[in-house]
Amino acid sequence: MSLSLLSLLTAGAALASVAIAQVDPDLTGTWTTKSRKVLTGPGFYDPINEKFLEPALTGFSYSFTDDGYYEVAYYRAISNPITPQCPRGIMQFQHGKYEKTENASLILTPFGVDGRQLLSDPCNSASSTYTRYIQKEIFKKYEVLNDGFSNTQRLNLYAFDGAPLNPMYIAYNPPQMLPTKTLNPTSTSAGAKSTNTAKAKRDLDGGEEIQMSLNGDPSFQKK
Repeated sequence: MSLSLLSLLTAGAALASVAIAQVDPDLTGTWTTKSRKVLTGPGFYDPINEKFLEPALTGFSYSFTDDGYYEVAYYRAISNPITPQCPRGIMQFQHGKYEKTENASLILTPFGVDGRQLLSDPCNSASSTYTRYIQKEIFKKYEVLNDGFSNTQRLNLYAFDGAPLNPMYIAYNPPQMLPTKTLNPTSTSAGAKSTNTAKAKRDLDGGEEIQMSLNGDPSFQKK
């Protein structure tokens, strides 16, 4: 075997080992918070008709594939201390590619043109606001372990500042996701599409009221 061929094979093996190290098979699957009503996939966001399908309760869900793709579904309520009967609701969808860094952090990079957000503020507007949403997420660390209470796998994610998110539990493996490719291709990710839709049904009683800000570096957020 020639030296040049041997060098190429060695370099290829090194690159393959790096690629394998960038994902974690323990993450593979669809994970969801305690309510188990928010799940990634076509039951949450319909990219063909550009609409969200509102779950019965709030929560969030993350899905990961064994080849480095992810999807996120968020449905949260933001309480209003001045007018308690007027909480706002936010639904968000993103998907893209993820990688595990050398220090065991996770970086989630979305397909810039596909992210969507629906904001409902019923006491201030008769309609909801539908916009493009782009937010790169950075998790300082994560844990996949067996939950002793539920006797199922649990995923703990820690935001870029170390703050813990609500724990998630495995719901599906293989994961339940939309296709891992750009769903609404455009020539640019700028110029977010905005439109108003009819005010969404809102059933926030008894759900997980997530009042934390979404995890991510604010410098990546575009409105």
